[in-house]
Amino acid sequence: MQFHLNGFNPGDPEISAPAEHYDASQRSDVLAEEVDVLIVGCGPAGLVLAAQLAAFPAIKTCIVDVKSGRLLIGQADGIACRTIEMFEAFGFSERVVKEAYWVNETTFWKPDESQREKVVRSGRIQDTEDGLSEFPHVILNQARVHDFLLDVMVNAPNRLEPSYGRKLIDLKIDPVASSSASAVTHPVTATFERVDSDQSQETVRARYVVGCDGARSTVREALQLPMIGDSANVAWGVMDVLAVTDFPDIRLKTVIHSASEGTVLIIPREGGYMVRLYIELDQLNANERISSRNITTDHLIAAANRIMHPYTLQVKEVAWWSVYEIGQRLCEKFDEVPAGEVDIRTPHAFIAGDACHTHSPKAGQGMNVSMRDSFNLGWKLASVLSGRCDPQILHTYSAERRTVAKELIDFDREFAKMFSARPKQSSDDSEGVDPAEFQKYFVQHGRFTAGTAIQYYPSVISAKPTYQHLAEGLVIGMRFHSAPVIRLADAKPIHLGHTVKADGRWRIFAFAGAEDPADPTSGIHALSKFLTESPQSPVRKYTPKYVDMDAVIDVRAIFQQPHRALAIGAMPSFFLPHKGRYGLCDYEKMFCPDLKAGNDIFQMRGINRDNGCMVIVRPDQHVAHVLPLDRYDELSAFFSGFMIEAE
Repeated sequence: MQFHLNGFNPGDPEISAPAEHYDASQRSDVLAEEVDVLIVGCGPAGLVLAAQLAAFPAIKTCIVDVKSGRLLIGQADGIACRTIEMFEAFGFSERVVKEAYWVNETTFWKPDESQREKVVRSGRIQDTEDGLSEFPHVILNQARVHDFLLDVMVNAPNRLEPSYGRKLIDLKIDPVASSSASAVTHPVTATFERVDSDQSQETVRARYVVGCDGARSTVREALQLPMIGDSANVAWGVMDVLAVTDFPDIRLKTVIHSASEGTVLIIPREGGYMVRLYIELDQLNANERISSRNITTDHLIAAANRIMHPYTLQVKEVAWWSVYEIGQRLCEKFDEVPAGEVDIRTPHAFIAGDACHTHSPKAGQGMNVSMRDSFNLGWKLASVLSGRCDPQILHTYSAERRTVAKELIDFDREFAKMFSARPKQSSDDSEGVDPAEFQKYFVQHGRFTAGTAIQYYPSVISAKPTYQHLAEGLVIGMRFHSAPVIRLADAKPIHLGHTVKADGRWRIFAFAGAEDPADPTSGIHALSKFLTESPQSPVRKYTPKYVDMDAVIDVRAIFQQPHRALAIGAMPSFFLPHKGRYGLCDYEKMFCPDLKAGNDIFQMRGINRDNGCMVIVRPDQHVAHVLPLDRYDELSAFFSGFMIEAE
């Protein structure tokens, strides 16, 4: 990370200097009367959104929750590879990876063919394929993820902290404000009741509101956005336990299909001792709710022992438990603008996470997809509020994330069905599931559950794949697949994707062609000249004169030559910008392949060696465009489609 740009500051560099308008003495337990963004709900989606917006000192954000304080024990625990890539952008991936349980392998158990009342191991696979991400698939208590995000918020310039103990009781959106001609600046009016003191009411007016308040979302109800779907009438129990067992795979992620007693999913937890058990319960009758069964932990433990026979499980302590019904539900829109009015209105209210899509927890996608919902939305809100982008880009949130949620629910419906089905008793058994087929399905969808298969389709911020052949491994619409590089200035090995931080900036990665980058006639020299001098340069057009040149669009170069073969002083001066109040030089804009370790990024990501290319990356780490180095007109046209020229 970089710091000391505007002067030496001792202490933890992760703690930003407070914003000029921040006054700790003025903090109170009263909600602000007017804010830019009001976030309802302090779950994973709400906290990611708040952490993203906290990076912008000029944006006033308020996040509220009905709970009395921060989460101590969380329901979700699976953290996909793609999610840790996102955590890297927020600066706490190392904390997660260090503390978490790593899911390296998964085992599968089925009925013993000779004694079907017993279970035997039928398969063992690597959980995540090699090269899919530089990060592992891990398990960590949701509450710890909340803690890390809360740290990001409180260390940000605005020192953002949640306001707990508030229940949303009324929400109104002025529809006139959605038109461009409206003079209404704060069209959202929210009324809260204090549940932790005297039940007094508070009113907040906001430019935008985001409902991150779970499956029973009050914001969703206020916006009249129905959840459409159904229940599978299947009940499951889940518990985190400290137990003694003779089951050999208790420290591996394991799926156990018994012959007639149901299914258990074992998820080892962080710390080396605790384990989570998902335990299939009896089929529910039509219109029956699980609450009517009066399930206890004794029921869950007994069911687990029946399924795991001949192995036994002696539970010494239950840290947390719950029961739930499987169901898949989805909203038609994730904002308040009807589909027929998208061309004439822009949204001011959004829903994210469980507020707009629910599904089973078997694939560990709930928390992951919810956080990526708000990561998608956060930078868009910040760009509009900062005057960088046209409000029309806000329509892309619902369009992009609903597509992802629909794909997840389609996958989850089949995945949950296979989980709950009993194993086939014979080849003629049409109702059962072949354990080998279940294992095959698990492997086939590994990229989806890792979060790396998500692709956004062409829109104003995601181009058509006209030049995809220039960077075959960096697919437009998908996340920027990082790769190792060597920083030219100091020979430090780093991952190129780790330069994409959650700061709302766009990135242009300029992969140089085969020629000498020091040659004034090279493609990388010509590109740097265009970006520096041309009135059509997006760097010049959209960067205000009073800020650093990379404050809006951060451009970096990747050369093909070994780092010792290049003289940094001979490189284009555009990649050695002078910044900050002292005009200090930024030496961290140029990179070379990590050839010593055998990691040639040009080969790993299919970059055209002869001519190179530009790869444009959105603030949420997704590839937006791939262009030849000399297509300046198309580069300008892309950004002009949604950005507002700086004054």
